[in-house]
Amino acid sequence: MTFEQQTAVVVGAARGIGRAVAERLAARGAAVAGYDRDAGALAEAGTAFAKKGLVLECQDVDITDEAAVAAAIERTRAHHSGIHILVNCAGITGKTGIPAHQVEAANFEAVLRINLTGAFLLTKAVVPVMLEQGYGRILHVASISGKDGNAGMLAYSASKAGLIGLVKSAGKDYAETGITINALAPAVILTDMVAAMPAHQVKYMTDKIPMKRTGKLEEAAAMIEWIVSPECSFTTGFCFDLSGGRATY
Repeated sequence: MTFEQQTAVVVGAARGIGRAVAERLAARGAAVAGYDRDAGALAEAGTAFAKKGLVLECQDVDITDEAAVAAAIERTRAHHSGIHILVNCAGITGKTGIPAHQVEAANFEAVLRINLTGAFLLTKAVVPVMLEQGYGRILHVASISGKDGNAGMLAYSASKAGLIGLVKSAGKDYAETGITINALAPAVILTDMVAAMPAHQVKYMTDKIPMKRTGKLEEAAAMIEWIVSPECSFTTGFCFDLSGGRATY
């Protein structure tokens, strides 16, 4: 599979799934612009890419800021004369392991701001570019918790459910334009975000997976690679599961 002459924006490219996807697309020939709010970690990723003979164009972007998102997309579009792929892996869990009535409103709103509003702002900014081209692939990383919820993760589960709804709606809006908009719903993938969660919360989630293991970054990256490829042309507004058998519907 090749992505030569395509430009991909990968959000959350400094680490985790975002970094794995960015590296995979770059290795397949795409020009990759990596966005992240952690400028230091993003720069380190760029250095690591360079050692492998790959290029990661780094931009420090706060995806909760509409003007910043629009400016970043315009810079990438102008530099490459287009954007063909958007992969949004940005997300936070917020405080976990607490029941719903103990969730703080500020924490709830902060999680939704990054996980859901950020996805909306990215989609809003990149779709006009893709409409001009008559082609585009947008993939937002959701979560299996957005489908069936995780106890102790109210804000995160709600934000990912909203993200799945965003994809289902927007996918229909542009179904006749050559643009596909889909989501990926992983169960537990070994990332820094998961590592920072309480052990009992990770055990609760992993115990629900029939394979009795966490997913690997390369497994997520490989699936995303196909979803944003030209070959995946008849699926939009859909949420792909990556759950080790947890999803049964």
